Amino acid sequence: MPDLLISIKQANRSLAVLIDPEKMPLDAVAAFAKAIPSTISSLKEKLQIDQFFFFVGGSSMENTGFDEWVKELKKHTDTTVVIFPGSPEQLSENADGLLFLSLLSGRNPEFLIEHQVDAARRLKETHLEIVPTGYLLIDGGKETAVQCVSKTLPLPQNNVENIVNHAYAAQLMGNQLVYLEAGSGAVKSVATEIVREVSAQINVPLIVGGGLRTIAQIEAIYKAGAKMVVVGTAIEENINWNG
Repeated sequence: MPDLLISIKQANRSLAVLIDPEKMPLDAVAAFAKAIPSTISSLKEKLQIDQFFFFVGGSSMENTGFDEWVKELKKHTDTTVVIFPGSPEQLSENADGLLFLSLLSGRNPEFLIEHQVDAARRLKETHLEIVPTGYLLIDGGKETAVQCVSKTLPLPQNNVENIVNHAYAAQLMGNQLVYLEAGSGAVKSVATEIVREVSAQINVPLIVGGGLRTIAQIEAIYKAGAKMVVVGTAIEENINWNG
């Protein structure tokens, strides 16, 4: 079993900061890496976080020097860097791991299998730790970049059973993680009821992200059963964000 997956399973609470290289110029990476530890320290204390990750990727970026960007980040941090890819172009041997995503909430074959086959061709000889991940886009109250790029609709939050069935199907298909995503800048995060019901039905670690802006929200998501929470926009807008 991969070390990354083991660490997520064994930790009580993991936190990841999602960084979109398209929104952070290469020459700003060093300053970000220098500033973020104080924020991490505060969040670890407030939320009793066991481990921390950087997730790196974006929905719409193309030809932005992804490999060089990841290499620059790794130069300035000892934190584990995991690729959260929006396309097969978002690959780098300089990262520590990769979530091999399948957008199972949608029905667009490009994001169900075509991108995955393209990526597989490039990943045959990689040293990256690859973790198959069922990715479910949940309605966050606004059209997100994932929705726009993938041309798929999110799952409505008022149909909890449908979301649970998608998550359970992701597990049955062999995915080792399930990710409930309300989308970057979501107006509303994934409801705790959904997190609770999904976590009760699957036995793989559950990741939840999108629209989380307060310590209280994140705490509720953990208590509902999430193994990992992902924060993006809040820290993107304020490097000193602490909930």
